[in-house]
Order: sequence, then structure tokens, then C-alpha cells
Amino acid sequence: MTRARRLPGFLAALAFCAAGPSHAATPAATAAPDAAATTAYPAACPATLRYTFDRLQDEKPQSLCQYSGKVLLVVNTASFCGFTPQYKGLEALHAKYKDRGLVVLGFPSNDFAQESASNKEIADFCENTFGVQFPMFTKTAVRGADAHPFFRQLAQATGTAPKWNFYKYLVGRDGRIVESYSSMTSPDSRDLVRDVEKLLAAKN
Repeated sequence: MTRARRLPGFLAALAFCAAGPSHAATPAATAAPDAAATTAYPAACPATLRYTFDRLQDEKPQSLCQYSGKVLLVVNTASFCGFTPQYKGLEALHAKYKDRGLVVLGFPSNDFAQESASNKEIADFCENTFGVQFPMFTKTAVRGADAHPFFRQLAQATGTAPKWNFYKYLVGRDGRIVESYSSMTSPDSRDLVRDVEKLLAAKN
């Protein structure tokens, strides 16, 4: 299947994302607010990571506790956005630093009305178009009243909820939420890379 058939109107949608819609769309799916409270997690797992999400490729539940001790870059993504090409840079960043302990985590979201594809379509698009190998999860609400508790926590710690697609949050090995970065911050940004390297070099 060609790229055009996988996601029709992709190039036109890029221009739309740059301008931005007049309002955010209602998320297609929202995680239960008390999901973390009803699941048993290892005592050593930081409270920050005590959440379970469905993996994008097969919708099987995955605990974020498996990334305890890693440096995490959490990103809300979308397929029909002017920032969508950042997938390539995010994968490059993940590949470069994964052996040192970095994991990029992608969370597709339709909160800005630019992720209308199904979970399977998103998975195929990311892999076939950008070669994405870093962990990704099913569509998630990332802002507003319906935001998943994980993203509410990220927003509270940094003082900023995602303002657009491809907003980024950096989490240290100890689960401490360190910094947030705007959609305009590219994955190869000097500041972002510097912060990642600093956390990778730090001890728990």
C-alpha cells in the first residue's frame, strides 16, 4: 500500500496543522482516572510511572514501570500535523541514546483534531513512513478535563500542559519530571540533547 493510500491528504494536513484548528476535538478515548489506583505496581517503581497503557501495535497493556531507571522523553504525537516529521528525529534520538538508557515514549492524541486514524493505521504509518521503533501507545487524552492522570501529572510538575502536538516532557531515571519542551523544540535541539545527556550521566 502506498503512503498516499495509507493516510490520504497527509501533505495538505501538514499545512493545516501549522495554522492550527480553531478548537480542540473531543478525544476518541480516555483512560480511567483511577487506573493507577486499581493496579499493583512494584514498590521500587516511582509513583510517576505507576500507570498502564495499551501498546499501539497490539493494544496489549504495558506498565510504565518497565522503564524505571531509564531517562524518558514523553511526547504526544499526531499523524496529520506540521510537526509530524519530528517522528524521524525522535527515532534518531532514541536509537542514538537507547544503549545508554534513553527511551522515547510516544502517545498519539486527537486532542488537537489531527489524529483521526485508527490505532493500527497510526502504527503502520509510523513504522512504514518514519521507521519508528520506540515504544508507542494507543490514543490518549493529554490535556483538559479528560487528560490521562499521567499527563495531568506531567503538566502539574512543569506548570505546562501540552499546547500542541509533539510537546515533550523529560523524566529522570528516578522518575523525577525534569523539564518540558514546546512543539517547536526539535528532537536534535541543542538544549534538549544537552539535558538528555546530563540525565543519562547522572546516578539514580
